[in-house]
Amino acid sequence: MIVATIAFYVFAAVTIAAAFMVISARNPVHSVLFLILAFFSSAGLFILMGAEFVAMILVIVYVGAVAVLFLFVVMMLDVDFKSLSSEMLNYLPLGALIGIILLIEIGMVVSTWVFAPEAASLAAAPVPDMNDVTNTEALGRVIYTQYVYFFQAAGMILLVAMIGAIVLTHRRREGVKRQNIAAQVARTPETGVEIKKVEPGQGL
Repeated sequence: MIVATIAFYVFAAVTIAAAFMVISARNPVHSVLFLILAFFSSAGLFILMGAEFVAMILVIVYVGAVAVLFLFVVMMLDVDFKSLSSEMLNYLPLGALIGIILLIEIGMVVSTWVFAPEAASLAAAPVPDMNDVTNTEALGRVIYTQYVYFFQAAGMILLVAMIGAIVLTHRRREGVKRQNIAAQVARTPETGVEIKKVEPGQGL
């Protein structure tokens, strides 16, 4: 019991410190590495809670795919972070408004016991007995029965975010050539090859 308590405080402290370094590190590559550390520490917390399946998904999906993709994108893109930081003041009022709204929502969540004292019992009621079912089965029962509508709503939000990312990626910009797949497929030897007759002494 003492070992589990010590492990909990160690994982929790590392998670909080890594999350703070994600938003405070000046180098974006370091931010991604601290994000990976936060994911690993969160997986350790899930294991201590008995949610081995969630911990495995967190490591495989987020650390093995999402965070590594973030790292490759940050390292490969030639982004001028100095210009981005200088333009951050233009979006400061909007960011402050969003931050205030988030603080209000967090305060409402923390103080739900005042407005709805039975909220904790209602949230714990759908959870199956962990002695009768496995961790994965219990998670599936909760997600696909009581919270199926919230699960579908989360999927729709991710779909909209994916479509928005695709639209932003394929927007027309000056000086950037766009790929035309139809034109590439319709190429013929006559249109794809141009023969130039170079006179003697005029070549490179």
